[in-house]
Amino acid sequence: MVSTPANEQMEYFEEQVRELLVPTNVEDAKLVQKGLMLYRQGVVKQLQIFNNKITSMVQDVTRVYVKLDLVYASMSTCTCPNEGFCRHQVATFFAAFSKYGSVGDWVTAWREPAREQKEVADWGMQTAKDLIKANGLLKPDYSRWVHSFEVSFDTLLASKKYTSPYVIPELYGIYERRIHASAPVEQEWRLLYEMIAIVVSFRKLAALSEKLGHDEDTVRRAYLHLFHNLMEDAEDLAIKIGVQSLPFAFDEFIERLKDDAFELLRCASGLEYERIYLYRLMWVQFFKKKAWREDELTKIKAGLKELQDWENPLPMMVAGIHLHLLIGEDEEAMKLIGQFTDEEIVPYLVYWIDYLSGLKAWRRVGTLIELFFQKVKAYLTALGGYHSCVTFARNALKSVTAYCAENDRVDLYERGLLVMLPYSFGEYEYLLFERKQYDRWGELQAFVGLDFYDLPKERLKVIEKERPEVLLGMLHQTAQREIDQKNRSSYKMAVRHLKKLRTLYKKLKRVDDWEYFLETLMDRTKRLRAFHEECRRSKLVDI
Repeated sequence: MVSTPANEQMEYFEEQVRELLVPTNVEDAKLVQKGLMLYRQGVVKQLQIFNNKITSMVQDVTRVYVKLDLVYASMSTCTCPNEGFCRHQVATFFAAFSKYGSVGDWVTAWREPAREQKEVADWGMQTAKDLIKANGLLKPDYSRWVHSFEVSFDTLLASKKYTSPYVIPELYGIYERRIHASAPVEQEWRLLYEMIAIVVSFRKLAALSEKLGHDEDTVRRAYLHLFHNLMEDAEDLAIKIGVQSLPFAFDEFIERLKDDAFELLRCASGLEYERIYLYRLMWVQFFKKKAWREDELTKIKAGLKELQDWENPLPMMVAGIHLHLLIGEDEEAMKLIGQFTDEEIVPYLVYWIDYLSGLKAWRRVGTLIELFFQKVKAYLTALGGYHSCVTFARNALKSVTAYCAENDRVDLYERGLLVMLPYSFGEYEYLLFERKQYDRWGELQAFVGLDFYDLPKERLKVIEKERPEVLLGMLHQTAQREIDQKNRSSYKMAVRHLKKLRTLYKKLKRVDDWEYFLETLMDRTKRLRAFHEECRRSKLVDI
């Protein structure tokens, strides 16, 4: 595909479609099949690609109208009654995509994970049964546990029998069931066994990903969720282990586990965020003695000196910041933070804001939030991908909420909303509306560029009643965008917006302003005969 602005838009949109539709989900698979049938039947008509939108009419059982938003795929609409992404939107996507690439190739590539997963399941289950027979239940022995995890992992996932990234989740699920089948019976030992299994498995999976040469995008599509599941499981286990009194026999195991946790920092060059997250979690929830943390900091400093030129120092440096914060050495932490670019450090700040908020260390939290707001814009620009930015902005705002509420700093919260626009749009729109700051609410809609009829109807009713003048600018903007598309269906929509505009001007007793605007508009568009015909047909102007 030759790189042009239009092609880049389509590539970005189809990436969002891949995120919305999961091939292993039965309903999504049916949806793609139905959309493909409609596209191949040729019932997608009046296809237009213009101004970050794709519009069409789909002649299904009943006629429906589709509008795909190339920037925000999740805001795409269809006039059919189905919620979410529907078959008509899929069919329209295929019709538009066919102008830039092969629809058949796209569908084949999209379905590939589901096909491959089915093929590996039988082989993996039989192999796992053989491993369980060989190991049985494992009694407390750190070295034997780790050896068992590593042999099982290598046999099931690193055998080179199946190398596609899309089969890794299936094989890992089988490996995980095999691990659980050999767990000790005693509850306290079982919890520790599972925690050690998570750290070892995480390390092995990260190393395998690098060995297979999977890039960041491949990992994200195929099995990034496995790392996130391990992180969540580790958090649950750390809390469960933390509330029980630990037997003296645990000491040796915890010492060994600290060493394995350290290996998370250097077991691979990619997946930095996930590796650091698990490492930080272990030191917050599990390794709580100050002496341990001081020793680990010494170990990190030595490890940084030993790094080769080609090794990435970021994980160890972030780990150093983390341990300084745990010990209470904020000044040392800030010095290290200053060595990073905004793009590098911002995602890690959110975790520390949450951690210190949990301790109610509000002065320390405030310093980090101020720093975060100074740096976040550059991070969002580098991150790219609308959904990724929205998710990050939403989580970051949740993290700062406790501090802003506790310290009555609504101004700081609003500054965060402003600096993270347009990705904080949903939260900011809600805040302005609830405060009844309708003028600013209208300015925000104009900034984002939403069409008038894409706005929530209940919001429009309230504003039309209380501050109708706020809607004028949005209607002017939306009508002009439709006129600029220069086709019959967009002219009809433009007239619809203009009639609503006329109603509002009359309600505001500004009929003279309306008449002047309409006269100017008709003069400016006198070459657009089809538009003038629609205006006369709808009686917007005199015949």
